[in-house]
Amino acid sequence: MLQFEELKHELEEKERALEELKNALGLEKLREEVDMLEHKAAEPGFWDNMETAQKVTQRMAALKGKEETYRKLSARAEDALALIEMGDEAEDLSLIPEVQEELAAIQSEIETMRLTTLLTGEYDSKNAILTFHAGSGGTEAQDWAEMLFRMYNRWGERHGFKVSTLDYLDGDEAGLKSASILVEGENAYGFLKSEAGVHRLVRVSPFDAAGRRHTSFSSLEVMPEIDEDNSVEINPDDIKMEVYRASGAGGQKVNKTSSAVRLIHIPTGIVVSCQVERSQYQNRDVAMKMLISKLVEIKERENLEKISDIKGEQKEITWGSQIRSYVFMPYTMVKDHRTGFETGNVNAVMDGDLDGFINAYLTAMSKGTLGENIE
Repeated sequence: MLQFEELKHELEEKERALEELKNALGLEKLREEVDMLEHKAAEPGFWDNMETAQKVTQRMAALKGKEETYRKLSARAEDALALIEMGDEAEDLSLIPEVQEELAAIQSEIETMRLTTLLTGEYDSKNAILTFHAGSGGTEAQDWAEMLFRMYNRWGERHGFKVSTLDYLDGDEAGLKSASILVEGENAYGFLKSEAGVHRLVRVSPFDAAGRRHTSFSSLEVMPEIDEDNSVEINPDDIKMEVYRASGAGGQKVNKTSSAVRLIHIPTGIVVSCQVERSQYQNRDVAMKMLISKLVEIKERENLEKISDIKGEQKEITWGSQIRSYVFMPYTMVKDHRTGFETGNVNAVMDGDLDGFINAYLTAMSKGTLGENIE
């Protein structure tokens, strides 16, 4: 039947895309690396160095996961072909919607896997630390910062990442002044690095009794979680430590004693905080890891030779520096000013549907067409 012939032709295009993806992923070399790592893990004394052993096993698990994902995707395409042939033979038109849905899902997975081939940065495979700051606009901006906090939590949940709150400072009346979360999973930083910058909101404020339209700003910092880096040497005398009571999103799970820790890197003015752990010492360790990650991210982004070159300058969280605008009123639109990608489905975006923006950014980066026209 003609309908099934068209579906079969569409599937053949996806099978060609799968073959291209196989070459882009380098599955043969990937298998060779897995074999090498398995051989290394079987050597006597492998677990004597626990830290090295964990890195090897984590790398091995990530490679095997990528290989297994591709295998399942190929099997899914084969199952779709069987369904098409069965429907064609039985002339069962009721199967067409099911086949169309399956082909769309296969295409989505191919695109997702294709994007992982663009993540070639040194830290792209790492976990990501996201830090939110409310900008100018008072309560309205603090509420907006909390909306972003929720949005990225939802994005992480959608993609099977583990998301945990590291720090949360309540707003004066609503929302938050600042917060940090850890997103754990393969390529978390590679995907989320595109989200760093100032985010602008336009809406009728629920905090304005006159029902006027307000513009608010919040910023998002994204850095890879780095356990250690030989290029980072921090003088203990350059760090000022403050302790305070944990509060906010941690709820009853957060110790209400003064166990929360804030570290200030005096030369750069960089501030990191952690309140998620039970003890002050544990929070200091996490905060120190955050500080190292932040310094490495700045050093890498600004192509600096050493940490002492960091000036600690940051863009003001206000008009003219935004990477993306979220308009709720008088129309609905979310637009990225770097790539031009936009959507009218604001509710889906606020529920964590950010893949279109991330995909557009990574694609533009790979082609060298990323715009600099911040509007």
